[in-house]
Amino acid sequence: MQGVIPRLHLPLVRQKLKRNPAVALIGPRQCGKTTLARQLGGRYFDLEAEGGRTRLDAEWDALVGGRELIVLDEVQHAPAVLARLRGAIDADRKRHGRFLLLGSVSPALMETASESLAGRLGLVSMSPFLLPELSPGQLDDLWLRGGYPDGGVLEPDRFPDWQGDFLEILVTRDLPTWGLPSRPPQTRRLLRMLAAVHGQALNASQLGASLSLDHKTVLRYCDFLEGAFLVRRLEPFAANTRKRLTKTPRLYWRDSGLLHALLGVSDLDQLYQQPWLGASWEGFVLEQTLATLAARNQRAQAFFFRTSDGHELDLVLDWGAERWAVEIKLTSAPSGEDVGRLNRAADMIAARRRFLVCRVAEEIENASLLVTDVPAWLGRLARQK
Repeated sequence: MQGVIPRLHLPLVRQKLKRNPAVALIGPRQCGKTTLARQLGGRYFDLEAEGGRTRLDAEWDALVGGRELIVLDEVQHAPAVLARLRGAIDADRKRHGRFLLLGSVSPALMETASESLAGRLGLVSMSPFLLPELSPGQLDDLWLRGGYPDGGVLEPDRFPDWQGDFLEILVTRDLPTWGLPSRPPQTRRLLRMLAAVHGQALNASQLGASLSLDHKTVLRYCDFLEGAFLVRRLEPFAANTRKRLTKTPRLYWRDSGLLHALLGVSDLDQLYQQPWLGASWEGFVLEQTLATLAARNQRAQAFFFRTSDGHELDLVLDWGAERWAVEIKLTSAPSGEDVGRLNRAADMIAARRRFLVCRVAEEIENASLLVTDVPAWLGRLARQK
């Protein structure tokens, strides 16, 4: 397919198809799942459309008896199909690479899929564009506008109007259809409030008071938005230290373009004037890191670390065999004080490696410490085994 930008997730999808009868490719709407699936060939069915469901039903016997890959898009709209998939898979259990399921709502899809296709399904989580899929020179454009193919870094003239329209469709159509029991005006307010606390501890009681909701309802709504790939919650790391630790998760918007559109930012100059600039950069680098790890099937548990007296790490990556401490700074001239704070916090969690990710052009390595820019940092993740 000429002109299609190769996605990091494509090799992983192919690998999973070789090892499983079915693979679920999940991720937010409009992030490029369908484009990726079409690169694999096969027969494509859009299950959000009644015509797609009808055609699948009419051709079912011929399809499952054939050798082509069957691609089922927006499969959460046709949960009954999953039971039929199980029967087809069990009739020829050793045959792999038969079905590719695309979905936009992780909890609803995976709960049904795990019941129907347990032991038969591989999983790949997809995101909008990542910097390793683009060029290092597009870093600031990606940060400002986000990675959605139709309205982000590749379509600068459509930002932020595309993001506003995308969110409005989610609020008025998709989220209610997927089961979010919140009225659109209330959902709009919640999204704006979650944008305002990006990178901060999630205080559900405070948010609930502003929305006339109890904190348990706010947490349920956040669960739903997390399952729709809009936000990410980062849990605190439980270190064995005498210091009192922060125990409340932090909330981040996964796509920086959506965050900036919600907060009324339309260009880079305006972004640099915002008091929350550092939180935006931190969330952007964090999401690029975690989504790149997922795309490359690199398995590390992610946390943040903060003590009551201010010792802090933006990201802790626990690989099992070793632990990494990561601090994220929007600077091209990191100071000795920045390095000292990183090392003191890293010592508290017994981190073997320490990384200061900022905007310097060259890597500067000293023993266990690495000061690096974002492209080099993401490249290093690709080399981690």
